[in-house]
Amino acid sequence: MRQGSFEKAKVLDNLRRQCSRREYCTSDIRKKITDAYSKASAADCTLEDALTSIIGSLTEDKYLSDVRYAAAFARDKASLSGWGEVKIRYMLSAKGISKETISEALTQVDEDGAAGRLERLLEAKYRTLREDPQCKLKMLRYALGRGYSYDEVSGIVERLVRGE
Repeated sequence: MRQGSFEKAKVLDNLRRQCSRREYCTSDIRKKITDAYSKASAADCTLEDALTSIIGSLTEDKYLSDVRYAAAFARDKASLSGWGEVKIRYMLSAKGISKETISEALTQVDEDGAAGRLERLLEAKYRTLREDPQCKLKMLRYALGRGYSYDEVSGIVERLVRGE
């Protein structure tokens, strides 16, 4: 947004355009509105009024949905970035998404595909750490940092270290 006055209609149109291109969550939109409001020299309403009416309008017109955002985020991070459930859950929580919405979104992640990705990630990591005396510890730390649980990781690491 450029320096100038804050007009709800202009901000709403701009956010509709942005939301039609990609998914946003409510906290992202809240931040965009707050930034636009703080940069404006004059405003036609209060910040709270702007937040309430713009977010309400975007939600009502189906441009904004935390459920849709969480599902897309979980699918993308699991399949493209190789993140585990723990990391996805944590990142969505940081965005202010409710626990119920996060749980619903995680049901849309392909569990078999995630297990296969985890195994491929650990096999590749093992090839680089094969001669390292702390190989097992480093592999565990690597997988836990990617957001997988210890129970998911420990069996695969044990099998790789034993050479099966």
